[in-house]
Amino acid sequence: MHAHIVLAHPEPQSYNAHLARSARGALEQNGWSVTLSDLYATGFDPCERAEHFSPRQNRERFDVQAEQRYASDRGAIPASVAAEIAALDRADLVILQYPMWWHLPPAMLKGWLDRVFIYGEVYTSKKRFEHGRWAGKRAMLSLTVGTSPETYAFDGRSGDIDLLLWPVNFSLAYVGFTVLQPFIGYGVEAGLRYSSAEVVEAVTPHRGRSRRPDAPPRCDAHDPLQPHGRLGRERPYQANGSGVEPVHPTQGAAGSH
Repeated sequence: MHAHIVLAHPEPQSYNAHLARSARGALEQNGWSVTLSDLYATGFDPCERAEHFSPRQNRERFDVQAEQRYASDRGAIPASVAAEIAALDRADLVILQYPMWWHLPPAMLKGWLDRVFIYGEVYTSKKRFEHGRWAGKRAMLSLTVGTSPETYAFDGRSGDIDLLLWPVNFSLAYVGFTVLQPFIGYGVEAGLRYSSAEVVEAVTPHRGRSRRPDAPPRCDAHDPLQPHGRLGRERPYQANGSGVEPVHPTQGAAGSH
């Protein structure tokens, strides 16, 4: 079995980098082969732009989807994007490792999704969900947040963690992946510096709760859709009739991790 880890953090000594190394070591100990894309270290460009494409379909106007499809049809996908696609093709399991910054993935990871999940080569209207390029493969998120699990409950002040992670999980499901339950490192504050193994061990009480690659799926986007594209599930705040809780300012919204 082969796993591919995509790391989106600018600091090699960050806690996220430590988690990526830990995941790689644990998988290799269990007989997996593992590769890693360190997006910051390799200088991956997260910005989709016209100069990535040559030849162009239309030099007068940059239509992203049109140029992505044109490049896909002609085998002219940018080299950095083609390399990432090849890494995902080879993997049985993909892990996205990143910190939650301002309630979202870093721009580097969002840009990776924009460019690597390229129209034509990776997805079309007929090549998505259960018919997606990576159908039969598994993917999971591994991320850090600044506050406690309670603040990310369905009625927590930081917002329901399932809803916050839905866009990335859904994007993975859209291109065919079976999405596993995420690993979430709660309470990882930006001010901490992990300079020794003892410090890392002391502040990682959640390590034992990490999910196995064969854990049950988390994102149910492959389920048959009801009319108007609905999955027919109710959120807890809908089921109990209490209404949506207002969002309050959160602690640790941005930081290093």
